[in-house]
Amino acid sequence: MAAMASTAFTASSLSSTKLFDSSSTFHGTPMSSPCLRLQTTKSSASNNISISASASPPYDLNSVKFEPIKESIVSREMTRRYMTDMITYADTDVVVVGAGSAGLSCAYELSKNPSVQVAIIEQSVSPGGGAWLGGQLFSAMVVRKPAHHFLNELGVEYDEQEDYVVIKHAALFTSTIMSKLLARPNVKLFNAVAVEDLIVKDGRVGGVVTNWALVSMNHDTQSCMDPNVMEAKVVVSSCGHDGPFGATGVKRLKSIGMIDSVPGMKALDMNTAEDAIVRLTREIVPGMIVTGMEVAEIDGAPRMGPTFGAMMISGQKAAHVALKSLGLPNAIDGTYVGGIHPELILAAADSAEIAEA
Repeated sequence: MAAMASTAFTASSLSSTKLFDSSSTFHGTPMSSPCLRLQTTKSSASNNISISASASPPYDLNSVKFEPIKESIVSREMTRRYMTDMITYADTDVVVVGAGSAGLSCAYELSKNPSVQVAIIEQSVSPGGGAWLGGQLFSAMVVRKPAHHFLNELGVEYDEQEDYVVIKHAALFTSTIMSKLLARPNVKLFNAVAVEDLIVKDGRVGGVVTNWALVSMNHDTQSCMDPNVMEAKVVVSSCGHDGPFGATGVKRLKSIGMIDSVPGMKALDMNTAEDAIVRLTREIVPGMIVTGMEVAEIDGAPRMGPTFGAMMISGQKAAHVALKSLGLPNAIDGTYVGGIHPELILAAADSAEIAEA
């Protein structure tokens, strides 16, 4: 879900944060090289073949027998862990609504700080939004510079052109960022879960109202299926555009009178759109930040079509706006220093509180 901000970032104030400066420490991890190019050679291909051919499973494929297990154990393992996650994230630091390219980029940037607990809510079973493919169901993903620096950090290979890069299949970006993000101990993805409403107290967004996505889609067929809640210090809305779940954050803010209008995005203009989406990524009402294509919906900015650089950088910027709201080092006010590796640090959940609950 998303919301409208009272003021927009200016181009000059944005550039002063040096979000686009490749020499800055914005990404938080040093880049090993200025770019990664996709260079398939005959020798490397043959090496890959020989490696895979020489490897064999540590068991006999003709006589595999699994260790015995009780069906109830499988059920208990899934249930216990999921319920523990629900208890842990019932009151969290940041809720990211929507796991498309902007939402995933935001959560990834936030997760670098191990003290920040991040819950991602995605109504679909499969997170990723429109980032599994390029435009018109084509495979390749076009990313305009300077967003290739983010790909360098993730280790996603690409074919470099003068002003843009091309990933041979969009799924490489989406699967890579998800695998790195979801492995971190301070992140939980709740997919197949919908955000039905916002928690609002004293004019500030304080969390989200959730339900199973299938329940949300069938309220008219049943008598009463009440939701659940998740409190958060900051909510980041990255619900995208169009569709039944598109821009649901800003639409809800309008319906409850916290913003005046949601004009919808204008016709396509890539050069105007991507700059505008990053520039206008902001805290739109107290406690709620809007990022990605939902920005275009609330500001009437042009749509950008099948180019994804703004989604990545808008997500990163939203993360640093959230960090600023939390009073933590961030790139917006220049206090961010980078170098945080949460995968090396244990989860900060209070185990005693979880056990008691």
